Amino acid sequence: CGQWLISCKVLPPNHRVTWDTAQVFDLAQALRDGVLLCQLLNNLRSHSINLKEINLRPQMSQFLCLKNIRTFLSACCEIFGMKKSELFEAFDLFDVRDFGKVIETLSKLSRTPIALGTGIRPFPTEESVDDEDVYKCLPDLIDETGVDEDEDLYDCVYGEDEGGEVYEDLMKDEAAQQPKYTENDIRSCCLAEIKQTEEKYTETLESIEKFFMVPLKRFLSASEFDTVFINIPVSNCMFNGFDIFVLYVTAQNYLKYGAQCIYVDIKVVDKKRMLVIYGQYCSQVEIAISCLDNISKTKEDVKLKLEVLRANNGKFTLRDLLVVPMQRVLKYHLLLQELVKHTTDPMEKANLKLALDAMKDLAQYVNEVKRDNETLREIRQFQLSIENLNHSLLQYGRPQGDGEIRITTLDKRARQDRHIFLFDLAVIVCKRRWSYGFYLIHVQGENGLEVYCKTKDLKKKWLEQFQMALSNIRPDYADTSFHEFKMHTFSRVTSCKVCQMLLRGTFYQGYLCSKCGAGAHKECLGRLDNCGRAN
Repeated sequence: CGQWLISCKVLPPNHRVTWDTAQVFDLAQALRDGVLLCQLLNNLRSHSINLKEINLRPQMSQFLCLKNIRTFLSACCEIFGMKKSELFEAFDLFDVRDFGKVIETLSKLSRTPIALGTGIRPFPTEESVDDEDVYKCLPDLIDETGVDEDEDLYDCVYGEDEGGEVYEDLMKDEAAQQPKYTENDIRSCCLAEIKQTEEKYTETLESIEKFFMVPLKRFLSASEFDTVFINIPVSNCMFNGFDIFVLYVTAQNYLKYGAQCIYVDIKVVDKKRMLVIYGQYCSQVEIAISCLDNISKTKEDVKLKLEVLRANNGKFTLRDLLVVPMQRVLKYHLLLQELVKHTTDPMEKANLKLALDAMKDLAQYVNEVKRDNETLREIRQFQLSIENLNHSLLQYGRPQGDGEIRITTLDKRARQDRHIFLFDLAVIVCKRRWSYGFYLIHVQGENGLEVYCKTKDLKKKWLEQFQMALSNIRPDYADTSFHEFKMHTFSRVTSCKVCQMLLRGTFYQGYLCSKCGAGAHKECLGRLDNCGRAN
């Protein structure tokens, strides 16, 4: 099965299922969240599943994983013509209570006409061995083993570095165009690279506008146009107004005037707030690409136009170029880091370190906005799945976890199976089949619940997640120095009162003092001066 998945380009050739120490558990763990299964169907037949309808980063949320698995099972019936009797149940995979049935379903999928049409050899073959004993201990292993946070299961499906090769190709110059420096003048080379990067990047923005935005304007609706191009017009205007951005100017001046002190820190820090538009862009670029793919599939005139419109002598498509702005902003601190490394003058080095801190802060802000937008999409999926829910789940903070547990109230000893969604500010308790409403548990606990978990490890996990939620709404030092800090959603870009770094994300980015109006990171609360409005 593992080899078939590798042949289908769902797993990388060096995945752990190919190791000498590989176990069935490794394959089960890779498939449990349903992401790879959905990608499998798309690899066998393009657009079998709309990836916008699944969650690519479910982080083992039971609700999101089951939704992905059920989407896969539905497509097996509707598109690949499989019978329901040939399919496993969603919990057979998520709880690995019958992984043998999962393997059997995938085997039958490999023999469908669509799969055979790819020319990939189906499984099992004559030499395969059927041994049900290897599946018996899997449920216990799943309960005892968590997914390694450092393990990237999805390298073959998608990646944050998508488009990296396009970015590098766009940014490089031919050898003949490189400025000539002595071999030991590494610092000058760093500055030259920054200068060339800015020139190329500005050309890329202009290419998107010239070769794609203007010609496609009459082919797309206003909504489609805004979705695909996000805020590229704003970005382009901004960079033209900045003389191709402060780092390019600084590098140019340095190369022209020699070893004069570079005040790059002042320029970068001043512009950092204007560069936060990258947060919106990076959080929506996946949606933009998905929208572009859908338009190409449904509108023949747009598809033909896109084939004609290619930038850089026909080398790059619009899809290629859309990822470049994200690549650029997330790699900038690496260029500055190299520049700091090869700078010896103390004053210049100090200035560059301030610039590096500013760009690192910007990159973290962009990543947090991207992550928050993914979280908001998850919350909206939760909201749509719960019947008779008259409250917006967005008001309860970030989700900390969800899953099935057994509970009982302290006054009624009957145990009940329930699905709970844990947020910072509330626990949503739902009946298992999602058809009987919910209970909202007040943070001060007017009616206590006794929770039963399947294993000691799950008990520990839920305790930690409850503690994290409580820590977010009642952090240490929230009332230190006469302040009154509470979690808050800042509608405008705000910096921390203590460290001056940005409060990152799009909702509940930090804490606001209701008395003096100061904003702060959670970790900075203990370092504030006295409240400006303290009695």
